[in-house]
Amino acid sequence: MSTYDFSGQVALVSGAGRGLGHRLCEMLVAAGASLVVTDHTDELVDEAIAALSSGGADICGLSGDISKEATSERLAALVAERHGALDIAVNNAGIAQPQVRLHEMDSAMAEKVIAVDLMGVWYAMKHQIPLMLKRVEETGRQCAILNTASAAGVMGSPMLSAYSAAKAGVIGLTRTAAVEYARKGIRVNCICPAFTKTQMVTGPLDASPHGRQKAEANMVSFNPMQRLGEVDEVVQAMLWAVSPENSFYNGQALSVDGGLSA
Repeated sequence: MSTYDFSGQVALVSGAGRGLGHRLCEMLVAAGASLVVTDHTDELVDEAIAALSSGGADICGLSGDISKEATSERLAALVAERHGALDIAVNNAGIAQPQVRLHEMDSAMAEKVIAVDLMGVWYAMKHQIPLMLKRVEETGRQCAILNTASAAGVMGSPMLSAYSAAKAGVIGLTRTAAVEYARKGIRVNCICPAFTKTQMVTGPLDASPHGRQKAEANMVSFNPMQRLGEVDEVVQAMLWAVSPENSFYNGQALSVDGGLSA
């Protein structure tokens, strides 16, 4: 799928254990990048490193809760120790919420969703940007950050109030950082996929008391394409967004949603 060349570049990817993050890591490795990966458990990180380094790629990582700033601090320290600076950051890790009306949403769960999906991105960027400023200063080479938002952050999303609010926040954060750091040589964008065939989506569908087929039909009923997105359909856009060849793309929320936001 990829015709990009990321040789000599260091990429940090969160949520690398599965789904969009893992597939993106596979494509970055295939294109020559060195990786620093993270996910929320040791098992997921160890499995990702084992799978991704089988061909001899330069990969390291650690686990942690991205809603805690200490995790982003530890990741930045690992990047600095291993590589000195950072070229690409993909802040992809996140969690979903139960599909319930706003007044029925558990407050503690809402706080957790916002802590992981919004503050996790804020903490990550806070500690990634100094590593990128160093890279630009040393080499003059442009750096790129890509945050995973959602179609739910672009429009009103019934039954997903906290998740929608967090992802809308990611879009605002992305655009603000893009304006702040464009002249410093850092591009910042986000991607806004609709429901895609990742475990975060298919798991609840499989567990639906109404059956997988009916639950999926209901989920995609408002999408013009009437289907879930494929992982590679989203990942190819993620690669495009962080590619050095795409050097004038900045401050954008890239919708990959089958026309849902139209």
